[in-house]
Amino acid sequence: MIEPQYPSIMKTYLKYAFLFLFVNTLCAQLTVRNSSYVYVTDEVVFVTDEVNLREANSMFYLRDEAQLIQGSGTTGNTGIGQLSVFQTGSADNYSYNYWCSPVGNTTADNSGNRAYTANNNMYDWIGSATPSLNTITSAPSGFTSGLDGTSSPLTISRRWLFSFSPGINYSDWDYIGDTGNLNSGYGFSMKGSLGANSQLYDFRGKPNAGDIPTAVLAGQFTLVGNPYPSALDAAAYIHDPANTGLMTGTLLFWEHDLNANSHNVADYIGGYATFTINAAGDMPSFIAARFDTYNSDGTLNTTGSTSTSLKLVERYIPIGQGFMIEGTGNGTVFARDSHRAFVKESDSNSGILFRTGTANTNESQTNTSGFRYNDDGLFIVPDDYKRFRLNIDFDDDYTYQLMQNFHDTATEGFDYGLEIKQATDVSSEVYFKNPEEDNQLLTQANKFDRNLRIPLYFDLTAQKAIRVRLFDVQNFNDDQEIYLHDIVNDIYYNLRTINFEGNLDPDSSGSKYEITFRDFNSIEDDTETPLEIEDFTVLQNNNTSRLTILNPDNFTISEIAVYDVAGKQIMQKNNLNDNTRYEFPTNNFSEGTYVVKTTLAENNKVINKKIIIKNAN
Repeated sequence: MIEPQYPSIMKTYLKYAFLFLFVNTLCAQLTVRNSSYVYVTDEVVFVTDEVNLREANSMFYLRDEAQLIQGSGTTGNTGIGQLSVFQTGSADNYSYNYWCSPVGNTTADNSGNRAYTANNNMYDWIGSATPSLNTITSAPSGFTSGLDGTSSPLTISRRWLFSFSPGINYSDWDYIGDTGNLNSGYGFSMKGSLGANSQLYDFRGKPNAGDIPTAVLAGQFTLVGNPYPSALDAAAYIHDPANTGLMTGTLLFWEHDLNANSHNVADYIGGYATFTINAAGDMPSFIAARFDTYNSDGTLNTTGSTSTSLKLVERYIPIGQGFMIEGTGNGTVFARDSHRAFVKESDSNSGILFRTGTANTNESQTNTSGFRYNDDGLFIVPDDYKRFRLNIDFDDDYTYQLMQNFHDTATEGFDYGLEIKQATDVSSEVYFKNPEEDNQLLTQANKFDRNLRIPLYFDLTAQKAIRVRLFDVQNFNDDQEIYLHDIVNDIYYNLRTINFEGNLDPDSSGSKYEITFRDFNSIEDDTETPLEIEDFTVLQNNNTSRLTILNPDNFTISEIAVYDVAGKQIMQKNNLNDNTRYEFPTNNFSEGTYVVKTTLAENNKVINKKIIIKNAN
């Protein structure tokens, strides 16, 4: 509802002002004058043209997820009055959120957007003993040169207020403090309050509207965000024709580990979650942040585990959220009124940082973006898409996550809105790569074909124990295998039934592994030489510590070899003829998973079978 509140002497005036506002939510302008104000709760106000908050005491309050949307073609708002909107940060005094102000300063009256200035636009909600004034009473935020901000009264540490536009190095952060001006559309960093990881901020100022430009340079990053007092449709922003040729289409959201209790860069733990979405807006791709550590100059020190905070990015970006974009050309990227949408954060409990997922629920959930999530908190893809993820563990210390999207529209080149590139200033230890591209991909898109081979690249500087686990398999038939193929040793591991585990050294770097959807060596997959092998059986009897191979159809066997999961050959037997049964002792084998590779004399066809050895003695 739209609920005006006012002093009694203004009652008659605002009665008509309210009616004017109600009619003009569909068309025309909104003007608020003198000591009057408009109060909106839990609803949207739509104004096709400008909002004029004429005098300094002319106010417009958005409360309980109320939002303001303005029509395309708005030339800008006027007046020196203030729009007020609340937003909650999720950072403590040691950690950052990235912000983008929905308002600009009110130090002068002109048409168009004004720059954000912290000491003009940041307020502390203090409430009031008078019920009608309780939700509108705020005081300007205080600022300190100390390291730590405080919550009550709100005092922000000016030491951590920086912008980034554009750049690639740690030294490219630009200090703005509490008095510097930051043009609308650009984001800024800010640390939270001492002893709390949830802080309410009251943004007050001239509401931003119209086309808002931000500069990008090829291969460099710009900190931008949602610059409006409404949600921003990421699909409309990413796929705006003016933007598609100038950025990668990936939005990067900083997440800071709240357990890293230090202001020293060398003690920071954090990283960027990545998000993109297709033009239709129904297929988001999200990779959780990797919590890395950093050197004192801001360069990467060591890699860390993927964040398990369950925080997600969704299609509609909330008010005040900042994020990085990477340029692919030199030019200007735009946020526009046509990208705005009335979508509430609703049941989000993560505040301004991105939304917390729906994990540990008993059934699938549908959120305000219209997306459905399963009981693991994972987005459910449309029926015409397929998807799976790989969790790749390194030395049991940290995990990378990669993702494959499959759709008939995918190409061999970069598929904007379906693929996520690794940021150019970070090198990954494992990634995908398109045949026509040199960039490392965290998410790749392909047309599904059972004969498809997808190279998996490792880039190692030291030997590491690697585990590859399959996760989030969607819209694949239950009997469709997904293999990791060790190309050097020519062994296929069906990831739907077994994890790949091995010790990889720098010599393993490059494309010595691939993902496939059939075992190309297996006679079972050979349509040109259909042989019946239904009765061919490989058994491991752990009670007797014997490997048994049953060959009732008397295939001529030229070789039987056993490999451990690292690809090391443990046993080899040659020229075994066509016996119906073979037995080999396994009591000297270590406990674990092995692959038995049987080569038939008929066209050198190979049958791979997995066994698990757990000897009784």
